[in-house]
Amino acid sequence: MPVSRGAPAMARLSSCSRASAALQSHQERTRDLHKAKMSLLKAVIDTSRGSRASQDQRALLEESMVEVESFDAGTALDLDKLDGTWLLQYTSASDVLSILQAGEFPFFKAGQIYQKFECKGRFDGGQVVNVVRWSIPGLLQDGEGATLFVTAGFSVVSARTIQLEFKEARLGEVLISEELQALLAPAVLPRTFLNLQILQAINSLDVRVPLRGRRPSNERRSLGLLYYLTYLDNDMLLGRAIGSGGVFVFGKTQSF
Repeated sequence: MPVSRGAPAMARLSSCSRASAALQSHQERTRDLHKAKMSLLKAVIDTSRGSRASQDQRALLEESMVEVESFDAGTALDLDKLDGTWLLQYTSASDVLSILQAGEFPFFKAGQIYQKFECKGRFDGGQVVNVVRWSIPGLLQDGEGATLFVTAGFSVVSARTIQLEFKEARLGEVLISEELQALLAPAVLPRTFLNLQILQAINSLDVRVPLRGRRPSNERRSLGLLYYLTYLDNDMLLGRAIGSGGVFVFGKTQSF
């Protein structure tokens, strides 16, 4: 039975058509995702990381988050992508908002807030450090006068959910202002041993408070420690705290 010479050519043409359609679909999805992410970041502007967000802004942000989250639905969490330092851009979590809103008072200024994940090469969990920079105007350096570190271990409990267990809170990296330093140890006067001791004590301040409580091994962990990571790529992380209902928008930044 003769074989049609046109059959291989038709097969090649069909394969090329499928590849072209797949490439076009991928490009369209990439464009749509970029547009959705830009809309979300635009919605974040003028909210002061959430502390001044109006009801209309919160509604728009929720809508924008859901749109971005739809591009990552159903995929498993990639801990290699999660590893690194993430800068907070928006939140509705009440505990974080209280810090940001306190920064509007003249005696306290909230600086940058980060989450630093350490989980590269892991598949079951790792460690996360919440970092809050803050300052007291006139006493500490602007923006980064002192740093609060809250360290937690985490384990992966489902495809996109991690469970946190807090370990330690630490206050350190205190940097006093030039004004206070000049008051404690004036450059035009001899610096006494006491002056130098005070400066050294302030600069080396390191207060640690353990947070891990004792409990029976069969006791279930609080649902308030569950963190649902709804979207993750190389430059954006979206999360929802289960229990408290707070949402988070982070952008990837350089390690410190």
